[in-house]
Amino acid sequence: MILALTESQETLWTIANWAGLGVVVAVAALLTILVLLVRRIQNRVVEIKATLAQAEANTAEGALLDTTAAGVDLVLAEGLEHHLFLGRVLGKVRS
Repeated sequence: MILALTESQETLWTIANWAGLGVVVAVAALLTILVLLVRRIQNRVVEIKATLAQAEANTAEGALLDTTAAGVDLVLAEGLEHHLFLGRVLGKVRS
């Protein structure tokens, strides 16, 4: 037995079908946006991880800073001695 729908019932079903289709399209759009945002976040996390690895590599030799500073001090002291010596030899610096 086939039941016939009244005009108002048919209109309500049509509205419900369109509303359901609208919900499906909205959910698909939101999920697409979510996937794009997650992909962007993932790419930026990879970039940040590479930057942190580079920063670690740049600071790995930080222990050598004290040695380098001491060496620079020695070079400067030697340069000062040469300056004073040449100044005395050339008569521009008095003892």
